[in-house]
Amino acid sequence: MQTLDALSQSVDIRQLLQSITSIAIVGLSPKKDRPSNMVARYLLEAGYTIYPVNPGQTEILGQTCYPDLASVPHDIEIVDIFRRSEDILPVVEKALQLKPLPTAIWMQQGIVNDVAAGLARDQGLSVIMDRCIKVDHYNFVAGN
Repeated sequence: MQTLDALSQSVDIRQLLQSITSIAIVGLSPKKDRPSNMVARYLLEAGYTIYPVNPGQTEILGQTCYPDLASVPHDIEIVDIFRRSEDILPVVEKALQLKPLPTAIWMQQGIVNDVAAGLARDQGLSVIMDRCIKVDHYNFVAGN
């Protein structure tokens, strides 16, 4: 597995977050106290377009919610995943069927799946694991 040192990864994350506008959030909860909901609210306030993906909901945070990635009728640049590590591979496999392909797969803090990451990287996607997109956006983009 290819790893980047912390400085290189920071630069890549900054570039990524500055260059994209749309993020699908897989596993977005409608509950305001859940990390996925807090992150989604932050991303909306930061100006990103978000696409909630949760089969049990029709709307979250005033946004249409989709049952799966294939149902999102818009281009997705980052697939941000709030699922258990062992549930990541099927999400990444679905993301790799999207046309056009997303730019990146983002596994939130505490989520690591090396098999899914390798599959995404083999298809040319950037992969960020075990990091919070909200924290990274604040540290690398908003806080500067």
